[in-house]
Amino acid sequence: MPADTPLPSAPAAVADARPSAPQELRYGPVAMGLHWLLAAMIVASLGVGLYMTGLPLSPARIKLYNWHKWAGVTILLLSALRLLWRLRHTPPPLPAPAAAAMPRWQRTGYRASHALMYLLFIAVPLFGWAYSSAMGFPVVWFGLLPLPDFMPVDKELAEAVLKPLHKGSAFTLAAVALLHVAAVLKHQWIDRDGILKRMWPAPRKESSQ
Repeated sequence: MPADTPLPSAPAAVADARPSAPQELRYGPVAMGLHWLLAAMIVASLGVGLYMTGLPLSPARIKLYNWHKWAGVTILLLSALRLLWRLRHTPPPLPAPAAAAMPRWQRTGYRASHALMYLLFIAVPLFGWAYSSAMGFPVVWFGLLPLPDFMPVDKELAEAVLKPLHKGSAFTLAAVALLHVAAVLKHQWIDRDGILKRMWPAPRKESSQ
């Protein structure tokens, strides 16, 4: 080494020798918790909605309608929280095998389906809230907190426009969610590229390493 070449300082030398931290390949616990909680609530709410519409007018049907509305408001709040969290936290990258093998149209569909699901997470409960308000049925969250009417009473608008919008958007959300699940299972069982691990909690042995 020439005499006039400065030696690196000790901190700089240590920093250069230090291995780079491995990139996190899983979502964080908050994102995972919101994902699985919303998934469970949406499946349960859709199931209750399908079941209650076939019941005759009775106290049981009214109770299920109230539960359905409470779940819808909760889903709306959790979806807003999840969207805010997502905007402030960069998701983990796709696993290298998936990123290398995924053609452009699949990447486009991947992003579009996620954006559509976020939109429907919010639109479905809002349409339901609007329908309930237009029918003249107030929403009292968990029977404790009266919520403001989303719009004035207009039963004709409720039946002709808002009810089909709520039902159609709910079935659209179910279809997109099923497509999402099918794609994840295809990556897990056929491609075996580890995409599911991004949203699956790490095993205890792995997380302790």
